[in-house]
Amino acid sequence: MGVYLSTPKTEKFSEDDENSRVKFGLSSMQGWRTTMEDAHAAFPDLDDSTSFFGVYDGHGGKVVAKFCAKYLHQQVLKSEAYSAGDLSMALQKSFFRMDDMMRGQRGWRELAVLGDKINKFTGMIEGLIWSPRGGDGNERDGDWAFEEGPHSDFSGPTSGCTACVALIRGNQLLVANAGDSRCVISRKGQAYNLSRDHKPELDAEKERIIRAGGFIHAGRVNGSLNLARAIGDMEFKQNKFLPAEKQIVTANPDVNTVELCDDDDFLVLACDGIWDCMSSQQLVEFVHEQLSTETKLSVVCERVLDRCLAPSTAGGEGCDNMTMILVQFKKPIQPNVPASTNQEPSPSEPAAEVTDSKQEPEQT
Repeated sequence: MGVYLSTPKTEKFSEDDENSRVKFGLSSMQGWRTTMEDAHAAFPDLDDSTSFFGVYDGHGGKVVAKFCAKYLHQQVLKSEAYSAGDLSMALQKSFFRMDDMMRGQRGWRELAVLGDKINKFTGMIEGLIWSPRGGDGNERDGDWAFEEGPHSDFSGPTSGCTACVALIRGNQLLVANAGDSRCVISRKGQAYNLSRDHKPELDAEKERIIRAGGFIHAGRVNGSLNLARAIGDMEFKQNKFLPAEKQIVTANPDVNTVELCDDDDFLVLACDGIWDCMSSQQLVEFVHEQLSTETKLSVVCERVLDRCLAPSTAGGEGCDNMTMILVQFKKPIQPNVPASTNQEPSPSEPAAEVTDSKQEPEQT
């Protein structure tokens, strides 16, 4: 699906950094797509004890992914649940908060600033001229104050994005996911999925979609969207009689909690442009092979992107935007006092706790 370039854009944005707990590298590439709609966030020091990583895969435009990359980690950090030590709740509320923040005059203005002149937000120039704050978007106010303006009744963007984020504190790893970007951990060389791809044909997703008044046609929600959960996509979130988690498409993330141990090698967060081309286990094995000779993690990510890039657009796979974050854990992994809501996982394989249903980690 989608319009392609005559030749792929193979230039990459790459980054490396580390602290006393983790080392990471990342890379993103536009590839065959006419626009780059992926975004990412990497903060090894979200605070003194916590690291945050996220990938956001946009559809229908880039602005929602860029919005999440700019604001989601900020909302996690400033939430009351985070201050109280309930990291799972902080992540869940921050996913929903993205939808709330993108509504109204201020949401319209922020999206316009992050967009460009050819996107769906017509009147962008008008918005920039009208904006009382110039639209720099760097304020860190907690209440996201209401603004009067010509777009105060803006219901939110029709475009959207997936979100898959990892929060690391001591030996505690939390993964929150909505959509089909994926997080995989390597434990003794074995790949374990720490997120679930939210496709419409999954029983739980199908049931919610139909109950909310939607339908599935050709594997797509209302014949349009091939995801069952996403941030944005407000046209699928208009039922005023249902809470946010029960809408046709929901931003409600699965949140998995895992206790890390010294058997854990690394963590991968990547958009579906990668997973369309490699299984979780194939990617883990490829990364292990590369790490035997390469120490710069962004170079390993770049090699994954190059391997996945299709030679032509004939098949479809390998033609998407691609983003990958590779996080290595520094040993020994330092423990921390777990929150009372967390389970003690088995030492032999990751355990998972999900906000809306019990999910065991998937060995691939």
